Amino acid sequence: MKGIINGVSHTMREKIQQQLEGIEKRYGVRVLYACESGSRGWGFASPDSDYDVRFLYVHPPEWYLRVEPQRDVIELPIDSELDICGWEWRKALGLFKRANPTLIEWLDSPIVYQEETESIAALRAIMPEWFSAQRARWHYFSMARKNFRGYLQGEEVRLKKYFYVLRPLLAVRWIEAGRGAPPMPFAQLVAGTVDDPLLLAEINELLEVKQRAGEAAYGPRREQIHAFITRELNSAEERCVLADNGQLSDQMLDELLYRTVMTC
Repeated sequence: MKGIINGVSHTMREKIQQQLEGIEKRYGVRVLYACESGSRGWGFASPDSDYDVRFLYVHPPEWYLRVEPQRDVIELPIDSELDICGWEWRKALGLFKRANPTLIEWLDSPIVYQEETESIAALRAIMPEWFSAQRARWHYFSMARKNFRGYLQGEEVRLKKYFYVLRPLLAVRWIEAGRGAPPMPFAQLVAGTVDDPLLLAEINELLEVKQRAGEAAYGPRREQIHAFITRELNSAEERCVLADNGQLSDQMLDELLYRTVMTC
């Protein structure tokens, strides 16, 4: 559709970029990276889905030379359209060191609003070394189990919640197959993990319905999907424990922090 890039209109992109520019001026920071992190980034947004913008930012050098630690998160008030939140660069690198799956997802988002190529490319380049299959697997399995218990127990369920269980369970499959960090786009994840034609047909049908319906839409239980979820949750804890990375040196992250801060 003309004027649309990856499901985001030029008008909305401009609005988001204006918000990011406002953040830079108000807080005296430089935004290194900003992306879509929610259903729009995953590829199953509803017509009324909001925009979940996540960003990484860096302060000038003097901010880092203080006795007391300063706030390392910037959050704008959430409204019906925009949810904007950012992490300071040192905080982000600390989370990266601990193989934080959420941060790794952000770096794979298909919808990028702003990017400083040098710093972000350097981070992406070392991501395979720092990715932890064991931590990511547990993160996604726990997410799937919690959402299943909380939202998918009735005969009528909120449609979007199926994807909040399906997506992490497919991520577990991807990780267990030894393929590294799971891709953020849902379609890519499905293509790499689902080969049952009945399950695939029901997922595609649900995806089509979800993309036409509102965020709050409910529908009947999907039998193929429900059975798959139940099997996966019951068997996942019995499957193999994955090998984790050994201890890596902080030096490369320290150097990336230094280079980025000193160019602010």
